[in-house]
Amino acid sequence: MSRELTPQEIAERSLIKTYRKSLWNPFVAAVKRYELVSPGDHIAVCISGGKDSMVLAKLMQELQRHTEQPFSLTFLGMDPGYNMENRALMESNAALLGIPVEVFESDIFDVTTKVEKNPCYLCARMRRGWLYAKAQELGCNKIALGHHVSDVLETTLLGLFYGAQLQAMMPKLHSKNFPGMELIRPLYCVHEDAIIAWKNYNHLRFLQCACRFTEARDASGDGIGQSKRQEMKVLLRQLKETNPNIEKSIFRAIHGVQLDTFPGFKYRGRPHSFLENYDGTAYCEDI
Repeated sequence: MSRELTPQEIAERSLIKTYRKSLWNPFVAAVKRYELVSPGDHIAVCISGGKDSMVLAKLMQELQRHTEQPFSLTFLGMDPGYNMENRALMESNAALLGIPVEVFESDIFDVTTKVEKNPCYLCARMRRGWLYAKAQELGCNKIALGHHVSDVLETTLLGLFYGAQLQAMMPKLHSKNFPGMELIRPLYCVHEDAIIAWKNYNHLRFLQCACRFTEARDASGDGIGQSKRQEMKVLLRQLKETNPNIEKSIFRAIHGVQLDTFPGFKYRGRPHSFLENYDGTAYCEDI
């Protein structure tokens, strides 16, 4: 008689079997394509308690089991000011899934709830700083965040529609303020829909953002509220109804930017004009 699998074993098996094409394969593709993991790395996988960071943690565990280039993992959870129920949910999910998370506390929610302008941006920046500092203290050289391809596309549209710039989200970055530290995004090629499907398949319930701004969005009736990112998410969903390949097109576009078709661009914060090289051979009509 075969042994009944635990919830952890079912979740792990579903990653590399049921959702192999939609989760495991694109995850491995991103790790290889963008050279996110190197032998000897000590990576802090940052756990917020949400679905994205939890599936990232499980995928990183699987990668560690199957790789021929060994690296170390630390699962780092930050409590930015969760209530007791949300903190307990994060910790119980980690225990259920076999993620040995180390939780530390910060006062980020106390600070950001007093800010009216761009509180989500401030929250993200503060979270990043706390995570870098704690990871570095623990001897890590990288932090891994759970941003997925849907986040990449939404960020691109936000920059275009509200920031007056063509700007994407990078798969990895060096830290300016924490020398020797690097940020990686191993879910860069994974779609949010696949993460949601895995979550539902395993009957899991994870944290949302758990702050007052998310609560206001959920109570708005349109599912958007004042969240511009949520507005982009809804817009992409609407565009997919008439163009199922819209997300793939945007993703490919940010990998193939044709600079010689733009009248201006910035590199490392410095503006450049096409006029700088106009009298050379860079700008010629091909007729």
